[in-house]
Amino acid sequence: MRVLTVDDSRAVRSIVRKQITEMGFEAIEAEDGQQGLEKLKEGEIDLVLLDVTMPVMDGPAMLAKMREGGSKIPVIMLTSESKRSIVANAMRLGISDYILKPFKPEELRTKMLKVLDGDELAPAGDGAAAAAAQEAAPAPGTRQFIDVMLVDDMENVSRKLRALLPPHMTMHSFISAQPALNAAKEKMYRVVMIDADLADVQSSVLGHQLRMLQPHVAVLALPLRSTNDVARELKAEGFDGVFFKPFTQDDMDDFLQRYFDSQDILTAEDNVLRAGPFHGKDERMGHYFEKLHELYAAALVKVASACYDEVILDLSQAPARQEKMPKAVMQFAAEAGSAGLDLRLVVNAETKKILAAFTETRDLPLFASMQEARAGKAA
Repeated sequence: MRVLTVDDSRAVRSIVRKQITEMGFEAIEAEDGQQGLEKLKEGEIDLVLLDVTMPVMDGPAMLAKMREGGSKIPVIMLTSESKRSIVANAMRLGISDYILKPFKPEELRTKMLKVLDGDELAPAGDGAAAAAAQEAAPAPGTRQFIDVMLVDDMENVSRKLRALLPPHMTMHSFISAQPALNAAKEKMYRVVMIDADLADVQSSVLGHQLRMLQPHVAVLALPLRSTNDVARELKAEGFDGVFFKPFTQDDMDDFLQRYFDSQDILTAEDNVLRAGPFHGKDERMGHYFEKLHELYAAALVKVASACYDEVILDLSQAPARQEKMPKAVMQFAAEAGSAGLDLRLVVNAETKKILAAFTETRDLPLFASMQEARAGKAA
């Protein structure tokens, strides 16, 4: 087995190389994503251990180029960020698993062996639950990431929730606790929703067990609507929030905005901010840009506090709309200037054309890739 470790930290590469060689595997090293891609061309690689933040080309950019080129090599991402936004962005890029820095050697060993063995758990449950669990089946040797786990012993609840969720979102449904716990050992979930009145286990106990397996996950209870302050009682039991039955579209919109929109709209690592794609109807486009601006403003404070000289904003996946993008970019530039930061924008060809048509944005430094933005070489 040949394992490629890509990290700009010599100390981290040394730790990883030691673990790889002790497992009897061959260790290949690269200092950044560009070197990593070159190493992939030199010989067969069975697994890539990939850092997120690196100069020249970062981890997400390298992974994107791997997948664009048709590579299906499993990737374990190494990140110092435990926020769900970072994990979610990595999920979309097609990683097999991730490890938070600093990590213990035995944790790295366990995750490497699991990915290399390709040991996937068979879907549990029956009826509608089993059918839902088949969603988005992973390719051999990759780990599956799912947006929502539902644990409810009434199959109609699964059907109702699936009907309200956007089509691009994935969901696994289970009718009892043990299959859900088994799945949580093998797959990664972003939100867990648990019936407040399960037959086989206390809901708060199951929520705690799932959180132990996946510390990043948000755990919500599904109670019936009541005049009592059920939400406060369930939060006192350890739940992050509630989603009342029977479900409504308004509740779903609030749920998506709270637990998914903010993660999808903007992700941040160090001084690099990435705007996600827009999903939904055109009438919600305004909400996307409002939320993007809100998250951007908060992220700028952290970038400035960390004493960076510039902030890189990747808008290549953001919707290129002439009626929205120029105004948003003007706000981004003005706020970066007020924070004492130079703004570098990564944009696609369509967005570049739109910005060039406006006096206020035509002279802004625009870059065609993250690599060029890091180097300061405008497109």
